[in-house]
Amino acid sequence: MISADYGRASFEYVQKIIELALSKEIDATVTGPISKEAINQAGFHYSGHTEIYADLTHTKDYAMMLVHKEFRVIHVSTHVSLREACDRVRQDRIYQVIRLGYDAVKGLGIEDPKIAVAGLNPHAGESGMFGREETEEIEPAIKQAQREGLRVEGPIPPDTVFSKMQGGQYDLVVVMYHDQGHIPTKLIGFQYDDKTKTWGSMSGVNITCGLPVIRVSVDHGTAFGKAGEGRANPESMIQAIQIAAKLTLS
Repeated sequence: MISADYGRASFEYVQKIIELALSKEIDATVTGPISKEAINQAGFHYSGHTEIYADLTHTKDYAMMLVHKEFRVIHVSTHVSLREACDRVRQDRIYQVIRLGYDAVKGLGIEDPKIAVAGLNPHAGESGMFGREETEEIEPAIKQAQREGLRVEGPIPPDTVFSKMQGGQYDLVVVMYHDQGHIPTKLIGFQYDDKTKTWGSMSGVNITCGLPVIRVSVDHGTAFGKAGEGRANPESMIQAIQIAAKLTLS
């Protein structure tokens, strides 16, 4: 059930754990799924947990990372329209996300991460034939990171870069927008069985990079249709708790 009262309660729970983390009373926070509609009905106009955390911790530079085992993506933009996402492909933001991703992957125990940066356009722009974002914004950001000693390559066509990471060539892919990163991550992490009408696997977590506190979350929606029935898959929540604990040691 979606209501303003439930949305207000959800927001206040999140607000409280952020306060506890900022005051160092807890070492990390793990969030479950919330109803964005209910929170907005209550008058808290956020598009998700990530934006709430950024606002309440006064964080300007942050990014969403999705992790499924050794498969990792970090986003230049997330909860905006595709048209706006293209406008957000800018050198300073891409460089910032490369740095955030580098630090986050090191926090997961990889000492010298290998990072790929995906292109925005088909074939990574084909030298400007299909768009100029790669040559004018993405390549300069990569070179800036390379000058600082980071192992970064790209822009790499989005239709091949994820297979390369899955094969072990990279530890992280910087993606340009929400679905560019979410679709491949959930394709390998979510496994639906049509015979049993169940999700046999619901793997993957969401880490908010750049915050002054640790925040890890499940990588799936609210699943209201399963609420109170005892059949929701806990796999992602278990993984989120495990990764949060690991990050406290970094």
